[in-house]
Amino acid sequence: MPNARITLVNPNSLTGVTQAIDRAVAPFRRLPLELRCLTSTDGPAGIQTQAEADACIAPMAQLFLQEAPNTDAFVVACFSDPGLHGLRDLVSAPVMGIGECSVLTAMSMATRIGVIAIAGASIARHLRYFRAMGVADRICGELALDMKVSELADTELAFARMVAVGRTLRDAHGADVLIMGCAGMADLRDRLEDACRLPVVEPTQAAVAMAAGRLFSR
Repeated sequence: MPNARITLVNPNSLTGVTQAIDRAVAPFRRLPLELRCLTSTDGPAGIQTQAEADACIAPMAQLFLQEAPNTDAFVVACFSDPGLHGLRDLVSAPVMGIGECSVLTAMSMATRIGVIAIAGASIARHLRYFRAMGVADRICGELALDMKVSELADTELAFARMVAVGRTLRDAHGADVLIMGCAGMADLRDRLEDACRLPVVEPTQAAVAMAAGRLFSR
């Protein structure tokens, strides 16, 4: 029987982010899964504002339709889950959003969730999403690194800012679990857990775990 096929789509056009997503889900390749990480090359170069989130949906939808015949489950690999419900209408395979999956995973681990965003411009959009999900009361705070997605390539700078933000969420906001609010942060998860002494949810891993659960429980 062939392996279950999960296609992860990075809605922005930065291939470096797609490579980080691929590294994040590498542990799942020990399972009978075929994982493909694709870049929406016609998407914006980073998704921080609502306008950028909206602009990425149409090219991502075309990619979903193109890949649907060879996919058992899709993952929208952007923390805002742009177009998630419309994409679920578009294809018959399950469609998981990393934002939704990471929050649900964090809720199963602890009560008070702190979110680390890349840019302050993303926070209002994330908070609207949490309210729409009905989970805003579980989010004790969201703080930004104030970095561009492309700047995450400077690993040590990104890590230093993540530790500072994570500790502030822990000490000033009472977070007892942290979510990395972007698909480009995966390489730093283990170090962040050690530095902040809190569990840390990496959203692409959370989404693949849920997708695999759906596929293997059929």
